[in-house]
Amino acid sequence: MKHFSDIDKSIDITKPFIMGIDEAGRGPVMGPLVYGCCFAPISETATISKMKFNDSKKLTEQQRNHLFQKMCDSNKILGFEVDVISPEILSEKMLLKKPISLNVISHESAMGLIRSVLSKGINVQELYLDTVGTPATYQAMLKNHFPEISKIVVSKKADSLYPIVSAASICAKVIRDHEITSKNFDDLEIQDEDDQLSTEFGSGYPSDPVTKFWLTKNRDKVFGYPSFIRFSWSTADNAMRGNCFGVEWNLDKSTKISETMFNDIAVGQKRKRFTFFNDNNLENCINDF
Repeated sequence: MKHFSDIDKSIDITKPFIMGIDEAGRGPVMGPLVYGCCFAPISETATISKMKFNDSKKLTEQQRNHLFQKMCDSNKILGFEVDVISPEILSEKMLLKKPISLNVISHESAMGLIRSVLSKGINVQELYLDTVGTPATYQAMLKNHFPEISKIVVSKKADSLYPIVSAASICAKVIRDHEITSKNFDDLEIQDEDDQLSTEFGSGYPSDPVTKFWLTKNRDKVFGYPSFIRFSWSTADNAMRGNCFGVEWNLDKSTKISETMFNDIAVGQKRKRFTFFNDNNLENCINDF
């Protein structure tokens, strides 16, 4: 899901632009990971510095909302775009047979934002990012993917060093906060009022006592948690382990699941069936498998 505010059409996008990228919600066990970017003509760098952007973690919610509104009202100076990566997507990718790491997911989101801005014809010539992994490695990868950008800087604490990254940080944080506070679990269609899930889940960080209490209080013994929770996080796994029903796989002791489920089958060769199906006289009703 993407949110964006394009720069005013009166701005000449062929002139050199500066761009910053940062994220919000990398560590929490619940809610989305949000990547944000902000871009503006390099000639507006001094103006952006005067707008008093700062690392979103150092600002109050009121200050962030005020600055975000200022950004929305300043499209003759800058534009922004935000990529919201849902907890379902995070869990799906990180729990694949060949897991996709959070660093790779982060890199792909950042590069997606860069491609999106470049595809609009915006002449990005300076790019600043908060690092994910080793700064030098990340920077080299970006230079390889985007040779048309003359200056790329990947740095630790970039959201405190570069106002354009601070602005991106604010975009990401405000959008993530909105995604969190607007969550009401109506999609679960729970009929019994006593079973309604509380929305008092704190910050979502594993160390937050309110979040820990929510995970303990609101787990289901069969399904664990709603998709709002990142099942790929060890915090969620540990909270369910021993407190929710497990799953028993009926396999031959000599058979590994990887051998039977994931290996390629030669043309004309039949896949060996699990003994569970044979023992229970179960047959396929369709041949789509």
